[in-house]
Amino acid sequence: MSLQLDTIAAAAKRIGIATEDLAAVSQQGNAVSYAAGDYLYHESTPRLWLGLVLEGEVEIERGTQARTVTLATLMPGAVFSEGVMLDDAPHAANALTHKGAKVWQISRAELEKVRAEKPDIFYRIVGRIAARLSERLRFAAERIAGEKSATVVSSVRTEHDSLGEREVPDHAYYGVQTIRGMENFHISGIGMYHFEHFIRAFAFVKKAAAKANAELGVLSQERADAIMKACDEIAAGKLHDQFAIDMIQGGAGTSTNMNANEVIANRALEILGHRKGQYEHLHPNDHVNCSQSTNDAYPTAIKVGVLLTLRETVSALRELRAALQAKAKEFADVLKMGRTENQDAVPMTLGQEFGAYAVMIGDGIRHLTRVGEEFLAINMGATAIGTGLNSPPGYAALCTKHLADISGIPVTLADDLVEATQDSGEFALMSSTMKTAAVQLSKICNDLRWMSSGPRCGLYEIRLPSMQPGSSIMPGKVNPVIPEVVSQVCFQIIGMDITVSMAAEASELELNMAEPVIAFNLLFGLTLLRNAAIVLHSRCIVGIEANRERCLQYVHNSIGLVTALNPVLGYERSAAIAKEALKTGGSVYELVLQKGWLTKDRLDELLKPENMTHPRQLN
Repeated sequence: MSLQLDTIAAAAKRIGIATEDLAAVSQQGNAVSYAAGDYLYHESTPRLWLGLVLEGEVEIERGTQARTVTLATLMPGAVFSEGVMLDDAPHAANALTHKGAKVWQISRAELEKVRAEKPDIFYRIVGRIAARLSERLRFAAERIAGEKSATVVSSVRTEHDSLGEREVPDHAYYGVQTIRGMENFHISGIGMYHFEHFIRAFAFVKKAAAKANAELGVLSQERADAIMKACDEIAAGKLHDQFAIDMIQGGAGTSTNMNANEVIANRALEILGHRKGQYEHLHPNDHVNCSQSTNDAYPTAIKVGVLLTLRETVSALRELRAALQAKAKEFADVLKMGRTENQDAVPMTLGQEFGAYAVMIGDGIRHLTRVGEEFLAINMGATAIGTGLNSPPGYAALCTKHLADISGIPVTLADDLVEATQDSGEFALMSSTMKTAAVQLSKICNDLRWMSSGPRCGLYEIRLPSMQPGSSIMPGKVNPVIPEVVSQVCFQIIGMDITVSMAAEASELELNMAEPVIAFNLLFGLTLLRNAAIVLHSRCIVGIEANRERCLQYVHNSIGLVTALNPVLGYERSAAIAKEALKTGGSVYELVLQKGWLTKDRLDELLKPENMTHPRQLN
């Protein structure tokens, strides 16, 4: 595929350079397609290419935690990752696509060719790019500075609930019930605003409910339209700082549900031309929460929020698997000793070892994806306990249909709403699957630390990329910090599974009061798993080198070598040479040659990786 001239011209105009200059650079690239939820690159990873959006949208976001700041949305024709032409600095932000995209990419190697062959064109482009990046940095700084809202001093309004009246800061979109929740639950310090997908999920749920209520005649179209517009704004990232209640709370999520109801209601009031708090025109309970209960809206939002987060986690795991597969191919000819119970076993290739790791990550991807399907059955319309009290006939199915359309997630109505309201089995299943993925990931990290141990007094079969000095007292020491931090993440996720298991078991009669701690651990655990996969892939796996000489030396010296030679030498001679090697410290390889039992050519032929690591026919 070649890049069309009109596409080049439009992009050149955006940058402010001549079309022919950009054409000289861009024609050496190729088109790459990304699925919805895929990352194009991650913050802190190396810049590898210059990009031009051909189709779809690309979001530029800052932050590797559960809450990120969107810096820009790139539409077709936008040029990005221009920093690759300036220096070797890593990416300062993430690039991902929520809906899918096709991007024209020109690799660093091709750009270097242009630098060497057409320096005048290259540096003209670089000059303009430097000016554009200066503008972007200023804008990004303003956006990031606004990530945590500054203190606002304002007048107050008076709101009331069943417990009485309270003053609410007039600038706040939340209301009296949110204030009570903020006061009651000083627990973790981690507010809902840390989990943007959870907030987006609530916006989807409330929009679907408003749309269904309007169609069924229990909510006026004017109010429904205002609610839906407010939900669209929240789904797009606005007002997230207003979702301030601690993730861990009593009340089975009622505080969080009311936080959403109040923020949506007050923004909808503004859309209708009223002031915040004038609930006689549009009420958080009567209108935003119409036909709902916390007991169906909250668990549904958990499921949708987890599925949105899961997309990103699975995407990061796919990238890690691809990196391991690439290493398996690179190391396919590196012969090494396999080990069982930390003792010499039989030879294998380093490629087989990394290939096994790729399969483990693939297992995690498959299991998480499969368990995600269990989250598609929701209980919207169940209201308080599953009977549908206070919802109109047909509401449950209609709201579920609208939620599927709005969120893009194919949710379906649960077969039994009473069961779906009280049973937390799916949450426990997701947690245990995350735990299994973490166990496999940590096993890989254990092996990486063992194989890289040394360098003089350990195995030292592989070299991990050096990331930082390893000691405040021992000069020259470098530690395997990336596998170490990933293992610690895995320990945390394993511990979270105990919490979720106990919380799921805590369901009594018609409701589980412990859903908030379940939501926190699932959303946070998936975020940790995503970030661990990203850092292990980008800061460790891609830079691993094989110590080929050390690996072969271990094979030659290992007593385990006699197992591979047993079919040729026979059991008695193999046992004798193993005993002699253990007694004298000699090499099995050298002892076989000294005794003249095999020629060097024959022995080397037997020790070829393809002959040592697969079933074979010996003559």
